[in-house]
Amino acid sequence: MSLAPQDSVPHRNRPPLTWTFGRGFALSMVVVLVVLAGAMWGIWPAIWRELAAARPHAPDFALLAGLSPVIKIHLYTALAALVLGAVLMTARKGRTFHRIAGWMWVALVMTTAVSTLFITSLSPGRWSLIHLFTGWTLIILPLAVIWAKRRDVARHRRAMMGLFYGAFAINLAFAFIPGRTMWNLFFG
Repeated sequence: MSLAPQDSVPHRNRPPLTWTFGRGFALSMVVVLVVLAGAMWGIWPAIWRELAAARPHAPDFALLAGLSPVIKIHLYTALAALVLGAVLMTARKGRTFHRIAGWMWVALVMTTAVSTLFITSLSPGRWSLIHLFTGWTLIILPLAVIWAKRRDVARHRRAMMGLFYGAFAINLAFAFIPGRTMWNLFFG
């Protein structure tokens, strides 16, 4: 009995499908879109009306002043983490600046994530599907720090890039959904 393949088409050596950051990010984008569509299922008509009535303007400081302290903390720490994260993504890694700024970023992200636990304006009185990202952040952020401490650079990099691009870039888009605070601050 021969161990050779019995079909007439020779098998090509194909590289195994590897899990890369790009593929993981693409898959996470699909998951995010599904969660977002589910979270906003009943309000799509209102969103389209808001988009049609949008008029960009300077920030509405009266609206900003009227926000609750929890939302202000969330907003300011998220914006600071977004800016610092962009600097960290472009700066050289492993240096003293990276470590100090990294700890500052971790504190900002943790504060931002914890503050979301007290924000229930999307689903009054309870958490919404968007809070799943809070849970994810509260799990991955400490793991990313542990991986950095263990010098597992590849895991640390993937986790931090995922948090930065996923937790901030994507959630920034969530923040500008018509009718939400950031939308009203600049377009409402």
